[in-house]
Amino acid sequence: MAHATTADLHNWAGNLTYATTDLRHPTTAQEVCDIVARSARVKAVGSRHSFNDSADTTGTLVALDALQGGIALDQEAGTVRVGAGVTHAQLGAHLESFGFALHNLASLPHISVAGAIQTGTHGSGVRNGSLAAKVVAFDIVRASGTLETLRRGDDRFEASVVGIGALGIVTSVTLEVEPSFQVTQQVHTDVPWQSALPHFAEIMADGYSVSVFTTFVGENIQHILTKRRVDGAAPALDLTELGGIPASVDVHPLRGAAAGNVTPQLHNPGPWNERLPHFRSDFQPSVGTEIQSEYFVPLAHAVAAIESLRAIAHLIEPLLYVSELRTVAADSGWLSPSYGRDSFAVHFTWHQRYPEVLAALAHIEAALAPFSARPHWGKVSTMTGSDLRRVYPKLDAFALEAARVDPQGRLGNGFLERTLGR
Repeated sequence: MAHATTADLHNWAGNLTYATTDLRHPTTAQEVCDIVARSARVKAVGSRHSFNDSADTTGTLVALDALQGGIALDQEAGTVRVGAGVTHAQLGAHLESFGFALHNLASLPHISVAGAIQTGTHGSGVRNGSLAAKVVAFDIVRASGTLETLRRGDDRFEASVVGIGALGIVTSVTLEVEPSFQVTQQVHTDVPWQSALPHFAEIMADGYSVSVFTTFVGENIQHILTKRRVDGAAPALDLTELGGIPASVDVHPLRGAAAGNVTPQLHNPGPWNERLPHFRSDFQPSVGTEIQSEYFVPLAHAVAAIESLRAIAHLIEPLLYVSELRTVAADSGWLSPSYGRDSFAVHFTWHQRYPEVLAALAHIEAALAPFSARPHWGKVSTMTGSDLRRVYPKLDAFALEAARVDPQGRLGNGFLERTLGR
């Protein structure tokens, strides 16, 4: 096992310091089993990109960055087995070198594959499910210290694929892959809301992946980023006819920020792994010192949700770097934010003004409550356990599963106490 260290006991953005100094770096799944079996309380961290205390513990913190397992591509089966510490940047480059791809990627390639799946993280596209939608199997260390494999079709697979750290520590994931494809990106700035909203469903569907960036103030959308597969359908919608201005240089999601760390735009084709993420893997992603929140509502309510947020833009904009609007296809993981419904995702990147952000989130959650908004599990919200049970219909059943596999609450923490009562 790699030597334990007390360095870097905080999350990626620096808004959370973990409540323990017992940090371990196991190198094998068996070492993970041994640590879990001997710990009164234990949690795992991947790339530490969660902005809340979902991965925090007062006991033993297991970092998966040194975990062996690597990447094993099975071309005949069309799958890839990935060690929990592998990032999407590493996996994407490996798959592309063999002519294969994942169906989608999150906006940051720096995040770990297993951690992203466990928190319900996603990419974008009306026909693209979350990252968990392509999981076919995973290995998980239960609270007893035993290693178990769950496969798609198993009774408990859908309960566990998005497990929010409550059911065990995932040590590897097996994913579906497909042939590699090329993608282009195009930005249009300043599309008026008045012309965009009547065509919003068309805008979000007119690309393999579409992101709308806004602060909700003003008459115009900041910019729309449309990603298209080179082998896909031709555009059905001309955003210039809606008032959009085609960008002549690469554009950062944050207005006025230098675009050196974004992936190439301007119709410059490139492999999926270098275009589906917004940010290049060899640069600092996004802002770095920020807080993030995200909520998912049924796709059919997208325009109504936007109008509700624009009505309280004066409470949002002073604290906001930018908001990103995306779509995610329905999937079947019990705790996936897109469980059972095609979803419209509203993401907020906040300045690190935590008390003020919490106050703003209370207003946002009230505005989105009529649409049964579900929060992202790895980001900041103020929704209570009863709120979560109302919008996640399988949450009570999930809590029973957590009690079954972890009767002593070894994997519990403050986040799970608030969420599941354990």
